[in-house]
Amino acid sequence: MPKHNSKTKSDPENNYLKSMKEVEYVPRKEATQETYDKIGFMSGLEVHQQLLTEKKLFCHCPAGVYNGNDQFDAEVIRHMRPTLSELGEYDGTALMEFKTRKEIVYRLKNETTCTYEVDDTPPFQIDKTAVDISIQISLMSKLNIVGEVHITRKQYLDGSIPTGFQRTAIIGVEGEIYLKNKKVRLIQLSLEEDSCREVSDIRHTRIFKTDRLGMPLIETVTYPEMVNPDEVMEACNYIRFLNRSSGKVRTGIGAGRQDVNVSCKGGTRVEIKGVSRTKSIPELTHNEAFRQWALLKIRAKLNAAIPDTKSWKMNHKQIDFDLLGDLPEHLKEAHESGYQLFAVQMPGFKGMLSHFTQPGKIFADEICDRLKVVACLEKPNMIHSEEFRQATPNIDLLIPDNIFDRDDTDAQIIFWGPEEDIETALETIEERCKMAFDGVPNETRKSFDDGTTIFERVLPGADRMYPDTDSAPIPLENERIENLRKNLPGEVIDYYHKMREWNIPEDTFIYILRNNLFPLIERITNDLKVNPKFVGTTLGHKLKFIEGHYQSSGNFKYEIIYDLFKFLKEKKLELQLIKPLLTVAWQHPEMEFNIMLDTIKFNKISREKIISKIPILEKEFSEIRISKNSGVETKWIMGHLNKIATGNMALNELSSIIDENRAI
Repeated sequence: MPKHNSKTKSDPENNYLKSMKEVEYVPRKEATQETYDKIGFMSGLEVHQQLLTEKKLFCHCPAGVYNGNDQFDAEVIRHMRPTLSELGEYDGTALMEFKTRKEIVYRLKNETTCTYEVDDTPPFQIDKTAVDISIQISLMSKLNIVGEVHITRKQYLDGSIPTGFQRTAIIGVEGEIYLKNKKVRLIQLSLEEDSCREVSDIRHTRIFKTDRLGMPLIETVTYPEMVNPDEVMEACNYIRFLNRSSGKVRTGIGAGRQDVNVSCKGGTRVEIKGVSRTKSIPELTHNEAFRQWALLKIRAKLNAAIPDTKSWKMNHKQIDFDLLGDLPEHLKEAHESGYQLFAVQMPGFKGMLSHFTQPGKIFADEICDRLKVVACLEKPNMIHSEEFRQATPNIDLLIPDNIFDRDDTDAQIIFWGPEEDIETALETIEERCKMAFDGVPNETRKSFDDGTTIFERVLPGADRMYPDTDSAPIPLENERIENLRKNLPGEVIDYYHKMREWNIPEDTFIYILRNNLFPLIERITNDLKVNPKFVGTTLGHKLKFIEGHYQSSGNFKYEIIYDLFKFLKEKKLELQLIKPLLTVAWQHPEMEFNIMLDTIKFNKISREKIISKIPILEKEFSEIRISKNSGVETKWIMGHLNKIATGNMALNELSSIIDENRAI
């Protein structure tokens, strides 16, 4: 193809490039709302939560039973292929997955898998309990319940579901949730079956476990109305807290996951898939918005430098490993494995491969990631010319002159792989380069703990949805809906306001709501007449600390806390004793409360006897003369009496008596 000259784009294009330069990457801690307004940050959520049912959604296998790492009774091997939609079209995601030529291995355990899971029998009737829970949570989300449940198929060719599709049904539409400072609208809530658990994904083999497959799962989808990363996390927390407040969802690792949709001004919707921890959301959404902003800058620079992007084409040639001189270890291994080595020339891409995209990543990583996913070339799978220049000023030592008719505006990539994967790899490189002319490709990305993401697959389109011919529509009678409405818990936003009214520290709110402890606080407050601030602080601070620092037997239930408070009330013991008792109860929940008292070496001592020790300690303090400060004296005496006073009298009362006694 012809060489590119220095001809530039039109003035509008140059003006756009100038405006792009005005906003550079800003670390999240330094970003303000003005920062996000400038780049047009926009985000929405798809929050998934497993439901607490005995059975799976479309069969009679038990839900919530997980197999050990190496436990399976049989393996089933499958190869996926795309099918035409109702409109006679192929879904882009399905085509991409087909190109990978993956062999999918399912590890089955008889206890948790039946013929439905492996697509050998049609579905059973949908689980009634799961439908009822979905309706209740939809009502709590202010969603309008559909008159009839229609089960559809959502195509998945990544192998996570053996059938190649997920059965899903919309339960409620057009609802809303209330955050601290705004209302966020909900698009819908769907009931669907969970997918398999991935064991490994190496080269052309992907292995799954089927124990989780088919478990009932709800998906709550918001409109893209969050305008900064913290709002996204707040909305996600609210939905998860709302789900948990029903008391009918599973909790623990993997029971709740969310997909986060992010875009910036001029970008497009990108889905960050399977985020398990809500506290990861701010960094992920921040970096994704700026990744898109960086890709738009790359687009502007390429369009300004390349006159005719539509006719752009890369060049490639197979080369010999010996041409590269002294090979690094991974290239030696590739050579010994019989891999082929290819050089690729990308006209006009000079400076683009090293262009920043997200912290610690550059545009070359966009290509490298796709080679891993689409062509199944395990990393490291490529090196590029701008990487060469950093290590060796003389690039000719690495890419011989006679390989390409090179130009100063070009960039080069060298990649390696098995012969059968080379064609797919070349198509993948060229496709990603051409996408750069348009800016931000629609895609699904996988998240990492450091707040960065990598390409996972092409973003699915509407073509992958079609009716499930195996399942009849399910009418929802008004009587059924109204009966379910009668037993709804309170609203999360009301819990939030009530805790503020009680002066419970706000740093406890997330822990309390995440574990659905507000009803417990309310019950202890109303039934036992305990100060709600004390209860909330005990749970949100002390219990949270205990959970993070002590091993539990696994049988601890939060209801034991009510019984502990009741026990102390009946024994006429001071409530501060709840804190050391909680530590024991967490570790040994089946222990009798009286024995717990013995365990912490509690002795019943009269109030008078405790107070009688104050003069003795005052005399001792005056003799050792630690300090003349009255506050120091009080603390010193309290330190000596704290152990025997805890549970026998209020510590604030004891402190006041010490002060009064000293003043006499």
